[in-house]
Amino acid sequence: MSGGVKITGIAEIRGQLQKIDRDVQRATRLATAKAAHMAEVAIKQILTTSSHPKNTPTPSAPGEPPSLVTGTLRRSIKVTGPVRVGMGRWAAEVGPTAVYGRVQELGGTAGRGSELPPRPYVQPAFERLVASGAIAQAYHAAWRASLSH
Repeated sequence: MSGGVKITGIAEIRGQLQKIDRDVQRATRLATAKAAHMAEVAIKQILTTSSHPKNTPTPSAPGEPPSLVTGTLRRSIKVTGPVRVGMGRWAAEVGPTAVYGRVQELGGTAGRGSELPPRPYVQPAFERLVASGAIAQAYHAAWRASLSH
């Protein structure tokens, strides 16, 4: 028998798969940006938990977020990205640009040699977003929309 099977439409299938890949990549980039901005808002909310006047002792206990004094730390929370970090992966950074932001989060030696205890505000904000399912929902909604048309 000299028959055979002829398959047609391979180019069209390849084209459709490439379109799906582009759509999902775009959706992932947009969801990453949305999640990063959600984190920015959550961090800023945590940084408004307590406040006190300038030049007075901080009322926040070690392990609690730093108290709002001038608002510089809260204003310094910025989003960078998203940027592609490999095949199909996107990343964004969210955090403070204020020089003392890291020592507030993690604790350590501050100016003039004083030791500060950790007063985390970034990690708790992220953990709350993850626990609430908000980040997962952002990605699921973006992917669902990209695949539905």
